[in-house]
Amino acid sequence: MFRKEDQRYNKISYISEENLTLKEVLLDKLNFSVRSLSKMKRYKTVKVNNKYIKPSEMVKIGDLIEVEISEDMANFHPQDLNLDIIYDDFDIIMVNKPPFMVVHPTKSHFENTIANGVTHYILDKKENVKVRFVNRLDMNTSGLVIVAKNPYAQFVLSSDMKDDKFEKMYIAVVKGIVKEDSGTINEPIHRPTDDSVKRVVDEKGQPSVTHFEVIERLKDATVLKLRLETGRTHQIRVHLNHIGHGIIGDELYGYVDENLINRQALHAYSLKFKQPRTREDLEFKAKLPEDMEKLIEKLR
Repeated sequence: MFRKEDQRYNKISYISEENLTLKEVLLDKLNFSVRSLSKMKRYKTVKVNNKYIKPSEMVKIGDLIEVEISEDMANFHPQDLNLDIIYDDFDIIMVNKPPFMVVHPTKSHFENTIANGVTHYILDKKENVKVRFVNRLDMNTSGLVIVAKNPYAQFVLSSDMKDDKFEKMYIAVVKGIVKEDSGTINEPIHRPTDDSVKRVVDEKGQPSVTHFEVIERLKDATVLKLRLETGRTHQIRVHLNHIGHGIIGDELYGYVDENLINRQALHAYSLKFKQPRTREDLEFKAKLPEDMEKLIEKLR
């Protein structure tokens, strides 16, 4: 049992509800990986009732298990980028990413990234947190990005995402009038070559499912709400292109008109998932950015 008031970003506190070995508690109840367990054993970072015991030893009902999860910060240059941080707890930071901002530094985008801005934010709070991204968005896609504050949170959330336990909703403005009020695109997505940026619908690809719902029909355009069952690279962009309704502004798969918008009109609008430690339901929504609001107004 977790007591929320006892939790910190660098320590997990858990009261055992069963008579189990410490290894069973760490793997089955706290969702640690086998690799993490090996590190705990090596560095003695887990204690039961304030004493170190071996993973093979028994833990009784009511015993307090404490795991230290502190680590060195990543070497990102801190920058005050005035990020829109909409949530922050002992495990995660939720950021509403603006368009044109890269999530993680690259050779061509070394600064002014979400990682630089979050590093400034956590230093300002005097937390020793290594920035770990659970999900990423293309530079030209806006919306919700999750930053994990410790390896435990990243592992649990990444596992949940891999097992499709996240509910991910997007809003897109597409070319043409979508006739159906709702529907499902169930088409496999394939990467033709190892160095190919573009993905295609192909039976050799991975199973991919996108649900859509019409929010509003405009002048030769439609505003769609999209729910992902799977999380393939470029999934929404590929699927919408496949049904003949490419995203407006999408240079790779859609319809480009710089008089309308100068990036793909795609926004990661909503995320629903379980908090990695307490397992309570969390749900976040990020309002549409100004450029998509203006696009919709132009097309009404």
